[in-house]
Amino acid sequence: MNDFLIIGGGPAAVSAGVYAARKKLKTILITEEWGGQSVVSAGIENWIGTKNVSGIEFAKMLEEHVRAQEDIEIVVPDRVAKVEKIDEHFKVSTEKGNAYDTKTVFVGSGAHRKKLGVPGEKEFDGMGVAYCSTCDAPMFKDKDVVVVGGGNAGLEAVLDLVPYAKNIWLLEHSNGLKGDPVTQEKVKSSDKIKEIIFNAETLEILGDKFVTGLKYKDIKTAEEKRLDVGGVFVEIGSVPNSDMVKDLVETNKYGEILIDSKNARTSQLGIWAAGDVTDDPFKQNNISAGDAVKAALDAYNYLTLGEH
Repeated sequence: MNDFLIIGGGPAAVSAGVYAARKKLKTILITEEWGGQSVVSAGIENWIGTKNVSGIEFAKMLEEHVRAQEDIEIVVPDRVAKVEKIDEHFKVSTEKGNAYDTKTVFVGSGAHRKKLGVPGEKEFDGMGVAYCSTCDAPMFKDKDVVVVGGGNAGLEAVLDLVPYAKNIWLLEHSNGLKGDPVTQEKVKSSDKIKEIIFNAETLEILGDKFVTGLKYKDIKTAEEKRLDVGGVFVEIGSVPNSDMVKDLVETNKYGEILIDSKNARTSQLGIWAAGDVTDDPFKQNNISAGDAVKAALDAYNYLTLGEH
């Protein structure tokens, strides 16, 4: 029987692991890979205490830190498929057919970005194709960039890029922007915005060693066009990896786990969550880590002091 079982290998999961291990809880961490969504970033410049680190190096830092702890078992690579409540504890089953019993669970499984699914997207991921404007906007200084997506994520990406990019195009599949009116006004008022293109279906991302352009189709006329750009930000939303606990905890309409911001508790006693899998509005590594620390400390109090 474990005290604390952690799902995930990103900043939230690793932070929870480090703190749980230091509290001498019998802890197990299960992850498919290390680093979370930031592993694809060419350079992370907002991880506090580190001026710049690549996504791959960031993942190594996280792994090394959690492996340096004594009281923690690490299972990798494996993926949690389901969490079930059995009497006063939980049973956690993985895709490889393993099962673990634990008194408490921490969900730091993150989210996965919605992809365009077009030629060139996978090939140039991290080489001009980006999914996190907050992380990667500074890497596109003085470059022409296109943002795909006219919702809040896309509009906010444009604003993140304004201080850095030379020119910005915004592509939206429908015939209008879907983000907040105030954010729309900010975007439209920027002189960096070259054009907002509606009814645009992305067909292909072009490049050699790095992105050189994007091909799209005008849905109304069926005419195919090209934009010569050095970067493509895909901002069409993300999907939280919450399926394994969806029958146990309360989620919002997007599938994000609802948490108490004071202690990262979910609606299910004995389950905590932090990071991109939750309804926290700010999807940032530093916030994920901080919320995970709250969760681990609160879980320790729950287990040792009976604080419910």
